[in-house]
Amino acid sequence: MFRSSSVPAGMTRRHFMQHLAGASAMALPAINFTNALAASATELRKKHKACILLWMGGGPSTIDMWDLKPGANTGGPFTPIATSGNAQICEHLPMMAKQMHHMSIIRSMSTREADHNRGRYYMHTGYVPSTTVEHPSYGAVISHELADQVPNLEIPPFVSVGGGSVGPGFLGMTYAPFVVDTNGDVRNLKFEIEQSRLEQRLLTLKAVEKSFADQGRGDAPKDHDKILDKTISLMTSKQMAAFKVNQEPKEVQERYGVIAGAGGRMGGNTGFARGCLMARRLVEEGVPFVEVDFGGWDNHAGIFTTFENKLPQLDQPMSALIEDLDQRGMLEDTAVIWMGEFSRTPRINGTTGRDHWARAWSVVVGGAGMKGGQAIGATNEDGTEVTTDPYTSEDVMASVLKALGVSLEKSFTSKNNRPMKIANSGKVIKELFA
Repeated sequence: MFRSSSVPAGMTRRHFMQHLAGASAMALPAINFTNALAASATELRKKHKACILLWMGGGPSTIDMWDLKPGANTGGPFTPIATSGNAQICEHLPMMAKQMHHMSIIRSMSTREADHNRGRYYMHTGYVPSTTVEHPSYGAVISHELADQVPNLEIPPFVSVGGGSVGPGFLGMTYAPFVVDTNGDVRNLKFEIEQSRLEQRLLTLKAVEKSFADQGRGDAPKDHDKILDKTISLMTSKQMAAFKVNQEPKEVQERYGVIAGAGGRMGGNTGFARGCLMARRLVEEGVPFVEVDFGGWDNHAGIFTTFENKLPQLDQPMSALIEDLDQRGMLEDTAVIWMGEFSRTPRINGTTGRDHWARAWSVVVGGAGMKGGQAIGATNEDGTEVTTDPYTSEDVMASVLKALGVSLEKSFTSKNNRPMKIANSGKVIKELFA
């Protein structure tokens, strides 16, 4: 069983009791009141809506993971196994198989962007790239809409772990991703100088920033000033401890695969494991959106040998994250998305690899009230075509936003004064809410 690592905000029992020394008649009510304060603070952090995106950069082959075609020429060597839900998945994902009652596989994804950069942008924003408008990504939209749920949050509302995400677009730099490595470190956040000199430098910088902003140069200086203030507060914030996964109990780190333990299948690659555990800690602290990057899925050659090593590195941390969220009572308020920019061709090429394919593929979602344990939509017997209603990036985004309580009627106004519908007017995938 996982155990909470968060320290409740507010007054501690020792501090409270020191103020009540000598008032023995009030001791028991005081203890009960202090426990209630601690529990309330913890629940405020846990019971906010949040989203975790597990980003599989490179285009993972979903025909070998979530929608296997045994016996077909396109099927590959892997065997499908039963799960805790109603859909079978790859034999190399046995830990996820036990958590699939929480997750749904959208097998009828059909998109048009099979270029890495264009596909990455499209799957993060619901819009195809444009030369005139830079659209906000999942993280920017969700943090913009949900950041006020935890008013005392000092950590940025959009955190990207292990790699950069797609940016805030016209929502501005306040909603840009705060990028950390899988150790939770932020480049250039620490200053190796005396406090007095640091304060002098910051005062000088603030004066320069103010002078620049006073010249009427638009919103950019104001956004930059907000980021500067946020950075300064981060340097001393106790909430930064959420990035330190080594503070977790040993058994929790072992379950995620951060450190080796009995039954571990991770090998030497623990970056994604650390990212998944960090995501849970950040959401528990109050961060509304966390993206965890796990690249290396552009497998044009030797895909099956690669997958035998790589799928365990996905399986253990992803399953631990879902199990951990559920056991802590957080999964009912936290959406989890697994996806890449597209998938791989059903046809196996001459180098035993698969090439880019966006016509028929899968995305996995769950949590935040979305129905789990099912496969939504279908592809044909060799995986080359969708045979049911096709779904797109904007449909997935609309469904996740609905699960998080974000109104789909809302629209933003871009920098060139164009109205932009949230989730690009995507349709909600009804099976997720049946």
